[in-house]
Amino acid sequence: MAVGQAEDQQVAVPRKLWEHPNPESTYLYRFIQDINRKHNLQLKTFADLHAWSIANRSAFWAAVFEDADYIYEGRYTRVVDESLPIDAVPRWFEGVRLNWAENMLYSHPTGTPSTTRSTAGKEDSRIAITEVREGASEVREVTFGELRQQAGRLARAMQARGVKKGDRIVVVCANSVETLVVFLATTWLGAIFSSSSTDMGVKGILQRAVQVNPKLLFMDDGALYNGKVVDLRGKMAEVVEGLKQCSNFNGVVSIRRFAKAYDISKVPNAETWDSFMAAAGPDPKAPAPEFVRIPFHEPFLICYSSGTTGTPKAIVHSIGGVLISMYKEGHLHEGTDADTVTLQYTTTGWIMYLSSIAILLQGGRAILYDGSPFQPDVGILVRVASQYGATKLGISPRWMFEIAKRGLRPREMADLSRLRTVTSTGMVLSDQLFEWFYDEGFPPNVHLGNISGGTDIAGCFGIMNQLTPVYVGGTQGPSLGVPVAIFDSLLPDGAPGKEVPPGTPGELVATAAFPNIPCFFWADNKPTSGSGPAAPGTRYHSSYFARFPHVWAHGDFCVVHPVTGGISFLGRADGVLNPSGPGHKFDEKLVKEVKEAIATDLSKRHVPKYVFETPEIPTTVNLKKVELPVKQIVSGQIIKPSGTLLNPQSLQYYYQFAKVEELVNSKAKL
Repeated sequence: MAVGQAEDQQVAVPRKLWEHPNPESTYLYRFIQDINRKHNLQLKTFADLHAWSIANRSAFWAAVFEDADYIYEGRYTRVVDESLPIDAVPRWFEGVRLNWAENMLYSHPTGTPSTTRSTAGKEDSRIAITEVREGASEVREVTFGELRQQAGRLARAMQARGVKKGDRIVVVCANSVETLVVFLATTWLGAIFSSSSTDMGVKGILQRAVQVNPKLLFMDDGALYNGKVVDLRGKMAEVVEGLKQCSNFNGVVSIRRFAKAYDISKVPNAETWDSFMAAAGPDPKAPAPEFVRIPFHEPFLICYSSGTTGTPKAIVHSIGGVLISMYKEGHLHEGTDADTVTLQYTTTGWIMYLSSIAILLQGGRAILYDGSPFQPDVGILVRVASQYGATKLGISPRWMFEIAKRGLRPREMADLSRLRTVTSTGMVLSDQLFEWFYDEGFPPNVHLGNISGGTDIAGCFGIMNQLTPVYVGGTQGPSLGVPVAIFDSLLPDGAPGKEVPPGTPGELVATAAFPNIPCFFWADNKPTSGSGPAAPGTRYHSSYFARFPHVWAHGDFCVVHPVTGGISFLGRADGVLNPSGPGHKFDEKLVKEVKEAIATDLSKRHVPKYVFETPEIPTTVNLKKVELPVKQIVSGQIIKPSGTLLNPQSLQYYYQFAKVEELVNSKAKL
């Protein structure tokens, strides 16, 4: 996909909202100069760099890997076999071995950091985590030294209990220090981490955990929901009962979430955190196990799709793919470094949990917030960001909408002078909220990064960058090194894809491999033909590669602006609902306006024959609107609601539309 097309005088350019005051001071600009020197080039703009990164994937990703300066062993002779299509899931940097925990907790042992990034280190006394309980009622800070000690001791206890490379460890926990310690200890040993949030139902937890046959479950004994403490022992017992079918399962470790631990004596196969830690031995300063470094392409993390239409996909991510993508997105695109302090609102069941802690890779500090973003009032996240000096705030359009509709202005609510970046993801960010952000909401110097990608790639397709302006609407552009395109969305499944020109909406696809696509799905179907993790017949293949041959189809309906190169995400390509309602009275006049807008903005072929008002849209527990189950229902299928739905009863309304003609005729006779 071409970025930053030549300006067409007939195309309206959106309003410019922000641009970097000194682009030449950014890490991305310096990276371009490094590329120019090394390859004797004259790249000048982000568009130049993006085009080069796609045409020279091996050289680009090698440059990113070198710049990241991660701790690793071994060497590679080839970055990737570029002749292989994306559905072959080619291996990257074969010969390189890394460890997630080691790179989160330590700086490079050579002491020769890259010249293009901050060198402030991960000293023992440096604060790594600030954990804030709902309402800011309780706060604790943990240094890198303390985090190393806790994670190393837990790794030693896990090792004593038989945890080894490749074992799966599942957590059902809050966004807390303990969750991070489990993540670090798990990956310390080369085992694989998987998480769900405590607000997920038993069914949803088991749909995920049973698939991966875990060795251990770590679970909070209590939780805080909208200001109320909830006892999780009943849920814990049900989850343990459901995991009895797993051949590897050894039991649950109960984590004390509040001042007083709950009595878990009646929970089968349960023990306390302190009891489990005793397996590490009596000496808290005993040496931790050696870090188990695993090949670049091997798994360290399992994430899950929403599961709104059936069993969630168990998406397996590689250690190297996530590490190199995190550096590229954080340091190069966003400009993060060791001085960055992040506050990302998320649960542990969402891919953004990874973003909330990834700053530790660069020696920065993460603020972990456990609780509702609206308790005790909607201003809590703004106050937390101000009080603890957040330089980066990660939120959702829903949060911004709730703030804006109350007439609140974050820049007047607290001191946000340290804030440099706000990222927004999870759903489409409206044009009105773009303008509210700069006109009323936040300080004008703050970089609003509207980003979109997903659990599937543990990263972004559309992302921010510091070299181009922020305009009203969409993301600033594509992610470096990720070959995206927009294909005709009306082509049948299995037909060769056809790219549409900028300005024409279509389906977002990736046409060639990049490091952070999943290495495989856990417990996937056997292929019907061929071999490999994404061969025909596998769930991996049907999820991304059945739409267009040898092309990753992401399922998002998008358009690229012909002038700015920004990518606007319009909704799901496989859905029938607009992610945002018009907020007006439903009548014939509104229906006419909706149809005319669709015909004008998209095409007459996209105009729906019928438009109905719905009383409620199904959402996940993360308040993400769900579309595919509705499509299946109106297509005549009867579905079983997923355990991740917050309002499964809302689906009942849509069954009447399976025979829409009969419905319309009956209403016409009334």
